[in-house]
Amino acid sequence: MIRSPRLPPLNSLRAFWVVMRHGSFRGAAEELLISPQAVSQQIQLLEESLKITLFRRRGRLIEPTDQAALLAPFVQAGFHELTEGVARVTRANNRKRININVSPYFAMHYLMARLDRFSKQMPDADLRLTTMVTLPDFTADEVDVSIQWGFAEWKDLDITLLVRDPKIICCTPELARHIRKPEDLLTQTLLHPVLAHDMWNTVLRHLQVDVPLQTNSVQLLDAATLRRAAIAGMGVGLVSDLHAHADLAAGRLVAPLGVEALAGMDPAETPGFYLVLPRSHKRVATIEAFSNWVKTEQWDKEPTVDFDESLGLTPTLPVRPRA
Repeated sequence: MIRSPRLPPLNSLRAFWVVMRHGSFRGAAEELLISPQAVSQQIQLLEESLKITLFRRRGRLIEPTDQAALLAPFVQAGFHELTEGVARVTRANNRKRININVSPYFAMHYLMARLDRFSKQMPDADLRLTTMVTLPDFTADEVDVSIQWGFAEWKDLDITLLVRDPKIICCTPELARHIRKPEDLLTQTLLHPVLAHDMWNTVLRHLQVDVPLQTNSVQLLDAATLRRAAIAGMGVGLVSDLHAHADLAAGRLVAPLGVEALAGMDPAETPGFYLVLPRSHKRVATIEAFSNWVKTEQWDKEPTVDFDESLGLTPTLPVRPRA
């Protein structure tokens, strides 16, 4: 078993951090409200603890060594994390604000029309919603909880599947004339979602088509853009079941291999929308309440498709952030 190195005293690390920022013991002493001699003693304690030289003294001037330059960003990051952690803990108990980050597709078609249900359960909750295609950095982006599209590949986070996002192979009627059997897909441009560029290979294997090393493809940012590209005739797309049926009924798209071509795929190979958050965030009462509500909602019932994205209409969030 490999032991972690013993950390030096926290006060000595703090003194080192401040000295590096000011470039002098005197400047650090003024910030720390101690004497320059006390700062020097803390630096000497740190050097003895680490068994390295951090500063070269040249009269009243000091010059950081290479070891000091290497250590500085780690110490700075550590104190920033400590500051953020203390700030979050001190305001967690009475906290009403919930910062929610959601996949744009899920926000528009599932969440926004239902947020009022949660608001009725917790009328004092201050909901702040942002949308992002990729999983946010929970610390840097100050996000409490996220709902994202994917295959549950996020490590070291609490993950709960909310609803699957099955796909239908779709294209324009013009392109469909050239697709009579699964192998014909290899002659077409395949529209890939950026977040799952291997998904077509999985589909082709399901259709018992030998997957080539390369296919003619275009990568697109999200489901809505991919759907528009398919309608525009750019290629064959894996369109979300939610929109595909409406587009098939309207004649904008057709399913050249049938709407059930992907039936029976392994559920693990079918993407979905997941509730994702750091486990520590569940200790905050309001975040836990929101997470529990999300988990108990029946997202596979009554999805919202009451507007046409192609017209550029976007619904508004039915929860107003407080001033």
